[in-house]
Amino acid sequence: MLTLKENIVILLLITIGSMVFMALLNHSWPRDKRRAHNDLIGWQLNTLGTTYAVILGFMLYTVWTTFGDANLNVDLEANALRNVYHLAEGLPAPQRALLERQARAYADAVITKDWPEMAHAQIPEESHRINQDMWRTLMSAKVETPTEVVAEDHAITELSSLTEHRRTRLLQSAYHLPTIFWAVLIVGGLLTIISASMFGSENVRLHMLQVFSFTLLITLVLLAISDVNLPFRGWVRVSNYAFQRAQQNMSDQY
Repeated sequence: MLTLKENIVILLLITIGSMVFMALLNHSWPRDKRRAHNDLIGWQLNTLGTTYAVILGFMLYTVWTTFGDANLNVDLEANALRNVYHLAEGLPAPQRALLERQARAYADAVITKDWPEMAHAQIPEESHRINQDMWRTLMSAKVETPTEVVAEDHAITELSSLTEHRRTRLLQSAYHLPTIFWAVLIVGGLLTIISASMFGSENVRLHMLQVFSFTLLITLVLLAISDVNLPFRGWVRVSNYAFQRAQQNMSDQY
């Protein structure tokens, strides 16, 4: 979990480090001597670069898809909460008033408790308690009229959906790339940059610019993977805007 400033610092340190490495390499192994091995180095760079590009693209696609799924799941959870609130209108008076209060309390708890706790890698409990109370309220309703029966049936469906999406949100908040995948990404990036630096070029400035660009691109992609790898943490995270809208919607009708 990195902040924007930490991302910038890491980007600067790695790009500067690659330039320092090239300077040291040129000093200890002159370009003229490396030029004789360009065929072998070029073949290695081509194979290594292609393999790493596939791995990098796949990892970025995976974490971005997971991030998108987490964002969609939050919208579905908030939508289910609004539906429960509206369906409460069809229940008997005692359960109607109580379920509406609990729905508003759930939105408040998600915004003020769940999001800060998930941002600190904690498992939120307040919304879970309210969710259980909502189930008890709904199951205690003594429906008599056809309207009340239909409202309870649909409310049970929406509350089930709400509970499922909440559990999914908690699982997604704990999701992260396994350590072995990070090892592959980091080691692969280092090997690719080192191979590019070893190439014996006649134009030193052009070579340094190419390695700089290569390093910049790889580092940016790795930082992007790191930022969206944890959907509810860091400076790039899933917003609670859907619950803010649900909260406003329920408050306007209260």
